[in-house]
Amino acid sequence: MQIESHQINEASIAEVIADETVIATTEDGLDLLGNLYYQGFDNIVVYEKNITPAFFDLKTGIAGEILQKFSNYRVRLAIVGDFSRYPGKSIQDFIFESNKAGHINFVQSKAEALDCLSKRGR
Repeated sequence: MQIESHQINEASIAEVIADETVIATTEDGLDLLGNLYYQGFDNIVVYEKNITPAFFDLKTGIAGEILQKFSNYRVRLAIVGDFSRYPGKSIQDFIFESNKAGHINFVQSKAEALDCLSKRGR
């Protein structure tokens, strides 16, 4: 795993780059959050391919637990991927509501992730 740092509009953004699954469990998500928060990042970009598919099955509770911690620590998150592969109404509603609130963002590209995380007041 590699962390690429981006400084945009006073936002410190960590982009997690990896070939393997980085978040397989709730603990993995919390470890990643803690490590990057400790390094001074308040915005994180993670790719869908690096997250266990169970995250996107809301019944597992993994997404809820991890995203609650991001909210508690006030760390904004952008998950980059193609979310059309998760056609369920609950996950699509969850993605829609998350994007509307702006703290957790499900986006299509790295450029979109950096753009939304570099804007304050969302």
